[in-house]
Amino acid sequence: GDLDKVINLLLSLSGRLARVETALGSLGPHAPAEDKLALREKQRLLVAQLEDAKELKEHVGRREEAVGAMVARYLPAEHLQDYQHFVKMKSALIAEQRELEEKIKLGQEQLRCLRESL
Repeated sequence: GDLDKVINLLLSLSGRLARVETALGSLGPHAPAEDKLALREKQRLLVAQLEDAKELKEHVGRREEAVGAMVARYLPAEHLQDYQHFVKMKSALIAEQRELEEKIKLGQEQLRCLRESL
C-alpha cells in the first residue's frame, strides 16, 4: 500500500513539475514578472517535494527489502520468486496506469480545445 502511494506521489509531482516547466517555457518576454516569479516559486517547491518523495521511496524500498528477507525465510523458492515478481510488476503497472491516465487527460484537454476553436 505504501509503495502505491509513494509511486503515485512521485508521478503526480513529476507531472505537476513538467506542467510548471512547460508554462515557464511558454511565457513570452513580455509576460508579467509576477507570473514568472510565481511559476519559479511553484517550481522550487515542487522540486523540493519531489526530492522528499524520492527519499520516501528509498525508505519504502529498504522496508520492502526487510519484508522480503522475512518472507524468504517462510516461503519455498518458487513462491518467493512469485512474490518478488508480484512486487516488481505492481510498481511497474502502477506507473504505467498513471502514465495512461495522464495521456487520457491530455487527449481530453486537446479535444476540448479543438472543439472550442471550432
